[in-house]
Amino acid sequence: MDIEQLDTPVPVIDLDRLEANIAGLQDYMDQHGIANRPHIKTHKVPEIARLQVETGAVGICCQKVSEAEVMVEAGLDDIFIPYNVIGQAKLERLIALAERARISVVADSDYTVRGYAQAAQRAGLEFAVRVEFDTGMHRCGVGTPEQAATLARLIAGSPGLRFEGLMTFPQNAASDDFVRETRRLLQSEGIAIGCVSYGGTPGMWEAHLRSEVTEYRAGTYVYGDRSILASGAMTPDQIAFTVITTVVSRPTDDRGILDGGSKTFSSDMSGMTGHGLILEYPEARFYAMSEEHGNVDFSECSRKPEIGERVTVIPNHCCPVSNLFDRVVAVRDGAVEVTWPVAARGTVT
Repeated sequence: MDIEQLDTPVPVIDLDRLEANIAGLQDYMDQHGIANRPHIKTHKVPEIARLQVETGAVGICCQKVSEAEVMVEAGLDDIFIPYNVIGQAKLERLIALAERARISVVADSDYTVRGYAQAAQRAGLEFAVRVEFDTGMHRCGVGTPEQAATLARLIAGSPGLRFEGLMTFPQNAASDDFVRETRRLLQSEGIAIGCVSYGGTPGMWEAHLRSEVTEYRAGTYVYGDRSILASGAMTPDQIAFTVITTVVSRPTDDRGILDGGSKTFSSDMSGMTGHGLILEYPEARFYAMSEEHGNVDFSECSRKPEIGERVTVIPNHCCPVSNLFDRVVAVRDGAVEVTWPVAARGTVT
């Protein structure tokens, strides 16, 4: 099937670019001796995760237990879940995963650590646990090296748990200092920081500048999007993920309506102005959306589209967009090569 035969709106992956993005980051990490553990929350497609591992990744990163369940069922067997797993129901599911694959987890509180320890002892398993620290995002993570060291001691002293190291997102210039100070606090007690995991696509090409990093987690790099273009981490010819839409109305000379709205592009602005970049009309302003309508101002364009014309949009943030579709269409040289189910779509528990 030719790409022009696809019904719209449709998410399309350029396979050549996808493969080049996967290989490019893997080559960079290999060159600098950093383990590559891609975050699959961007694509949620087991086939792409397998390609990342086959290219050299040490394993994958899944944001939620349910996401990991899909990937383990698909045969992925080394997974890090960088999210506090809280509650009896989730811990039972975590145990079931750990019986089938190598699972490592994260904690930023003694509450989380105690839950892991109790679950591990009940099941007769050992969980590898990393401590998350905050270097400026103010999301999850302990705030000081002293807190990190205290939590590391608790993990190391808890039956059924093994302290594996530290992790943060995003990495920045303060990350190494935090790790070094935590190491200093633990050194006399013989508690080693075996893994230091940093993350974030915008800073991925700076990973080699961080002396403490041993593992890197990037997700968006596999597809690319408008926010990553703005960060400078990727170039337009590396963007592998776009959404093809159709102009369904031209109510005025300057205004057009696309057949994709918030149920296609999500409402995530990612700090950008407008909801996406239209490749055929880069001067256009994608200024508003309702559920099924995308409102575009074409007044700055020298040529304006006709009703029925198809246009290609680079979303602001590809991760939530891919989660909105049941499947993605992968093409090479304008021809459809494969359609992949977004198998982990909606896995948020």
